Amino acid sequence: MPDLLLELFSEEIPGVMQAQASADLKRMVTERVVDAGLTYASAGAFATPRRLTLTIEGLLSESPTLRQERRGPRVDAPQKALEGFLRSQGLTQSDVTQRTEKKGTFWVATVTTPGRPAEQILAQVIPEVIQGFPWPKSMRWANGSLRWVRPLQNILCLLTDEAEPRVVPFELGGYTSNAMTQGHRFMAPGVFSVTSFEDYTTQLKRHFVILDPQERADLIWAEAENRAFASGLEVIRDPALLAEVAGLVEWPVVLMGTIGTEFLDLPPEVLQTSMREHQKFFSVKDKDGKVVRFITVANRETVDHGATILSGNTKVLSARLADAKFFWDNDVREAKTGMKIWAQSLEKVIFHRRLGTQSDRIARLVVLAQTIAPKVGADPDLAQQAAKVVKLDLSSEMVYEFPELQGVMGRYYSVISGYPPEVSEACQAHYAPLGPSDDVPSAPVSVTVALVDKLDLLTGFWAIDEKPTGSKDPFSLRRAALGIIRLILENDINLPLLDLFRVGRDLHLSSLDQEADTEESDLNLLSFIHDRLKVYLRDRGFAHDVIEACLSVPQNDNLLLLVKRITALQAVLQTEDGENLVQGYKRAANILAQAEAKDGVEYSFGADRKFADTPEEGALFDALAAADVTITAALATEDFSAAMAAMATLRGPIDAFFEAVQVNADNQILRRNRLNLLSRIRSICDQVAALDRLQG
Repeated sequence: MPDLLLELFSEEIPGVMQAQASADLKRMVTERVVDAGLTYASAGAFATPRRLTLTIEGLLSESPTLRQERRGPRVDAPQKALEGFLRSQGLTQSDVTQRTEKKGTFWVATVTTPGRPAEQILAQVIPEVIQGFPWPKSMRWANGSLRWVRPLQNILCLLTDEAEPRVVPFELGGYTSNAMTQGHRFMAPGVFSVTSFEDYTTQLKRHFVILDPQERADLIWAEAENRAFASGLEVIRDPALLAEVAGLVEWPVVLMGTIGTEFLDLPPEVLQTSMREHQKFFSVKDKDGKVVRFITVANRETVDHGATILSGNTKVLSARLADAKFFWDNDVREAKTGMKIWAQSLEKVIFHRRLGTQSDRIARLVVLAQTIAPKVGADPDLAQQAAKVVKLDLSSEMVYEFPELQGVMGRYYSVISGYPPEVSEACQAHYAPLGPSDDVPSAPVSVTVALVDKLDLLTGFWAIDEKPTGSKDPFSLRRAALGIIRLILENDINLPLLDLFRVGRDLHLSSLDQEADTEESDLNLLSFIHDRLKVYLRDRGFAHDVIEACLSVPQNDNLLLLVKRITALQAVLQTEDGENLVQGYKRAANILAQAEAKDGVEYSFGADRKFADTPEEGALFDALAAADVTITAALATEDFSAAMAAMATLRGPIDAFFEAVQVNADNQILRRNRLNLLSRIRSICDQVAALDRLQG
């Protein structure tokens, strides 16, 4: 069983494209060879700046011969139908026979597809993959028509088994497949031949190329940590930068350099962002968290051990940091005057063509903050003060240069402007959480402004009917909804959302000078948040039908109480009483529904204990009355566990009732009373959760 080695050698592939490209190469080739009848044992794909490599082990040497029976038209069909069938299969009439089935007599042909050698299949598949490769951006070069991310230079395609290794022969865009490759561009630029994947990886290392990107990343990080540790320092972890840098080098050489003393007083976030974005440098901090050095990764070894490379990088870095220092100094001067010019400039910055300027948005945030602050336990004055300043750094020079520092710089500038610590913290924290793994702010003022920022975003776009569709969500409204969910749940905030939707929506509609079906819009937005909540809860182990059962009860806009209800219901359903209660509830609901449909009336009131005809029937009346009192009191105090427990106590009386009592009795008075009793089971349980939504 032969092994395949494929290498597509080119000019430098952008680091951010390499991981997806290697995955696409593996997927596209393996799918096509399997479709062609070749199975395999394992496959692996790798990338360096100048090559995409695929290895497939244990390929079948040839595809099996296939015999397929294909049924044609009925024998009594027009002759043209038979001729068309024969043409489509490449057959003549002598190749078909007749077969009688239940539906009639048909023409039947047995089509044999002979197997093909692996070389022949691969020689067809691989050019197709190269020609249809899904690069985000591709180019043509010279006079050829072939497109690739950068000019392709060579195609190595080799099959290896017990016999001599052999090239899979094909030609594409002026390139002929071969068994040759090249080493490091500077350290070993010569061409050499290979005989297998093992020989290929061994020779690449001998020619200063590490094929596996994970191996390069591990080497970079280990060496960076060692260099920093030797100086009593620590590298700031940055997995995304590490993956990108590993894609920029074939032979990583880690170097540590110094930052000019004139730049060390810049905020560490400024230093880290500038070095990361412009130079792809890792930041190195001291024990106090101050960024003092940098790590760079060269793509070659040098006789001076990187001194020249470090010198050049330091000069470029100094120029970049001089710009950052210029921005910082200008911003600090403005912050010392209270950031008034920034506030004025936001009056001209459009947030959205239909939702006004950033200044308009700040005005809405202030009103919302005043509304929400008491419910969150925040000082209303501090919350309003924070809402007025959290967006001001958008006008700063530093944020203009580095947009990812918005909020971070706001914290620094608000401190310089003399604002209280709660306001400064809110400047940075109000954007959080940006992702599912981000920390959620817990300080009351920060939580307040984080909530109003997201509420204004959602109510605004719902007011102008610009909601996410499919995979399109240009304003990150799904992220805002999940942020609201996490802020409420992780801070235990008892906060009905519909009231807040009305406040936010009215603020937008007043400026839009329009009317809308406000109730429907608010409920639609609540449904959107519920959809995000379902995903959030399912990821945490809650059953989807339990979630649906609790979403169906009133006051489902209070997410904290809703999740407490869901938690309590899932817990009680894991008990024998809870599980059996659901069956009894559904039996009662089904009998009731059938009777109401048959009689054309609703049995929803009037159950009277004096008509109880058996001890079991009387016991159920008593149990329902007691449970109703307990459940009503528990729900009033938001004690959902107690409400669920009281509901579960009905399991025994309901089971006994159905064992001893015939609901559809001949006596119509008894029948009506018993049906109204079943309605009472349903109404009492429905206060707690819609048990009919539960499966099983």
